Amino acid sequence: MKGPKDPVDHTRTTRTHAGESMKDNLIMPALILIGLALVMFVGCLAAFATGNQAVGLLLGSLSAVGFLVGALWMAVEHIRVRRIEERWYAAHPEAARQRPAS
Repeated sequence: MKGPKDPVDHTRTTRTHAGESMKDNLIMPALILIGLALVMFVGCLAAFATGNQAVGLLLGSLSAVGFLVGALWMAVEHIRVRRIEERWYAAHPEAARQRPAS
């Protein structure tokens, strides 16, 4: 059974990381940041299409930074979840180790 700090589902699925972003809320700011970066990218394309190069460059730069920061945040959180999973397997040596699906 998963503990209060364990976002990995060890007992109810063979895909232990399925729904990881729903069980572990620390990844949600990264998803929101990537969503905002996507909106800024669309705004960048619209600005370039209407001839506003300065606004397009600003939105494009902010979008790139948003995508990079969001992706880095997601990677760090996924590594944290993997470390929690490794500690769980160390504490439960009788459990069959499942190959991660993510």
